[in-house]
Amino acid sequence: MADGPGLADRVLGGWLGRIAGNMLGKPVENGEVWTRERIDRYLRRAGALPLTDYLPEPADDEDARLLRPEWRECVRGRVHGSCRDDDVDYAVLGLDLLETHGFGFSTEQIGDLWLRRLPCLQTFTAERAAYRNLAAGLKPPLTATHDNPYQEWIGALIRADIHGWTCPGLPRRAAAQARRDAVLSHTGNGVYGAMFAAALVSAAFTAPTVRRALDEALAVVPGSSRLARTVRRVAALHAVGLSWEDTLATMTRETAGTSWIHTVPNVAVLTAGLLYGDGDFTATIALTVRGGLDTDSNGATAGSVAGVLTGAASIPPRWTEPLQDTVRSAVFGFDGARISDLARRTVRLAGTHGVADATGPDAGWADAAPSTLPG
Repeated sequence: MADGPGLADRVLGGWLGRIAGNMLGKPVENGEVWTRERIDRYLRRAGALPLTDYLPEPADDEDARLLRPEWRECVRGRVHGSCRDDDVDYAVLGLDLLETHGFGFSTEQIGDLWLRRLPCLQTFTAERAAYRNLAAGLKPPLTATHDNPYQEWIGALIRADIHGWTCPGLPRRAAAQARRDAVLSHTGNGVYGAMFAAALVSAAFTAPTVRRALDEALAVVPGSSRLARTVRRVAALHAVGLSWEDTLATMTRETAGTSWIHTVPNVAVLTAGLLYGDGDFTATIALTVRGGLDTDSNGATAGSVAGVLTGAASIPPRWTEPLQDTVRSAVFGFDGARISDLARRTVRLAGTHGVADATGPDAGWADAAPSTLPG
């Protein structure tokens, strides 16, 4: 592993970062209402720009009405442990999957685990469609394709972090696991998003810079895919010195016509948050959430990557102390779990893989190769 925090501190940083980023973005999770402009106007009225802490309470009844109901558990001064959310539930469920079935798990075993551990009404969009198909007796890949108009939305991406945390420094191996998970409910760019996110988290353990981690993650998805083209475009705009605001304005125009929950525009927001945040935990999650769209999912993934990069000890306490080392979860048997315990269990799994040399490829994982998936 590269110089810096040890494995346990990075894994804990990933868990804490995911939960804190999710909590930060949760109140404004509705990209049709909470645009970048509206979010910044909200923050400006509260004197909270630049954003350096959880969102402030709403200034008036109109803002309160537009926020998600969970805002009362997610704004600064009101956070007492994590509120329940699917962005965290799937990380918990993924840990249970790997502890139960090991790294050789099958897509069918994931489906069985959903039916046993995850309440149907706590699933959404593509996951709800796949859950319904599972209950009707369908098997993968039909669970992803039958009566499912959400196949390229962001759901599979939010399930990917556990595969990165348990394959530190092995991005192609992480992507292979994430692919087996994603195809239960997604196709195309929905699957690529999961592979990209898992590889990105994995690469963060050993990459010297955010840009290097992004480059390693790009290597696991087809270069001609919309997702890869979008990431490269954001990176190019950043490289020529365009501002964060102008970069996101450009990407909003270029990804117009897709849902605010689609993987591709959200990956643009995530990539911009990571690049312009430049390894600083607070700047990364703040810019990502201010970018709008699926704010809690993007904040969670950005927080996970930034938390792995910095390690838990370097995350400012204002983000972690209010979490009280406690997770609320809809996953059966895990409500009230300790974040530190989830992290320790994750480290045990990660230790069975070891950490790859940061300069060497993790060869032999052809099932994650881009050529095996449709364009």
